[in-house]
Amino acid sequence: MDSRNPYSQYSGHAGSQSSTTNVGDHEVQPECIKAAKARRNNAQGKALEDYKSMWELKMEDLAMKEKLSKLAILDTLLAKKNPLSETEEVVKNKLLAECF
Repeated sequence: MDSRNPYSQYSGHAGSQSSTTNVGDHEVQPECIKAAKARRNNAQGKALEDYKSMWELKMEDLAMKEKLSKLAILDTLLAKKNPLSETEEVVKNKLLAECF
């Protein structure tokens, strides 16, 4: 026994015991555990699909809002009774080309 390390007598014993208990022991999981793990993985996949579908809806919503904004600008330019400035005329022509 080593006087510097009081646990030296246990160091060899603990290491050999843990290695012998794990060798050859393969636990077979019950079906309920396998089913629970399968549901957990499907839930993560479903969350990803939900996120993707929400992202697609958000992008469609932003595209529609942008189109409505451009149509509102075009409407104000077309409704003006005074002659349009040069920049307003360019914007009007550009918006007309995009929308129609």
